[in-house]
Amino acid sequence: MVKVLIDADGCPVVDQTIAAARKYNLDVILLCDTSHEMYREGAETVTVSKGPDAVDFVLVNRVKKGDIVVTQDYGLAAMVLAKQGYPIDQNGRLYSEENIDQLLHGRHIAKKIRQGGGRMKGPKKRKPEDNEKFTVNLEGLIESIAAH
Repeated sequence: MVKVLIDADGCPVVDQTIAAARKYNLDVILLCDTSHEMYREGAETVTVSKGPDAVDFVLVNRVKKGDIVVTQDYGLAAMVLAKQGYPIDQNGRLYSEENIDQLLHGRHIAKKIRQGGGRMKGPKKRKPEDNEKFTVNLEGLIESIAAH
């Protein structure tokens, strides 16, 4: 059965994800490190020791073909795609084989700019419409998986 895994450290759509998953009777697993511990009714919480990418590695080891993963981490999204999962970001963008290389390249360029002392613009302030768009796209993804 399909499940929904959330890279919960800093994820602004945990509650929306749980609500959408409940609507379709899907299990939800929150993965976070010890500095971001969280518990929500309707979800299993897995807490991981702090460490670089520790949550990512635990999450990717739990992903099965067809699972949905909510993450804003391009590297994790690439690993989920390799396991035939469905990664989606907090704005409702679906990661795919068609867009992941470009996103990873952009992340690499931004890192080089920062290492050189440059600054990058941060993300825009989140609006309620962003949560609505996420929910619509997540539910659309769930329905398309269920139709297969």
